[in-house]
Amino acid sequence: MVQGSRKSRTLRRAHRRTPGGKTVLCFKRRNPNSAKCSRCGAKLSGIPRKIPLKFKNIPKTKRNPARPYGGNLCSKCTRQVLIEKARSEEE
Repeated sequence: MVQGSRKSRTLRRAHRRTPGGKTVLCFKRRNPNSAKCSRCGAKLSGIPRKIPLKFKNIPKTKRNPARPYGGNLCSKCTRQVLIEKARSEEE
């Protein structure tokens, strides 16, 4: 019988073959969706896919890119925003 905590679909079921030849059901934790750009919706590179519990144990330098809007905008949108800001300041 399966444990009650393993009945929910938060855990992914994976069939594994043991060295003895049996097929065993293993329960793995699912990864969350990857972070997305708030402007265009593209996947953000440089941000690991971790659950919050594991994410807080990662060093701060590895959590987000160290550029302006890092973790919110992709590099393409960041470039556009900075250019728009520079143009608006000139006027």
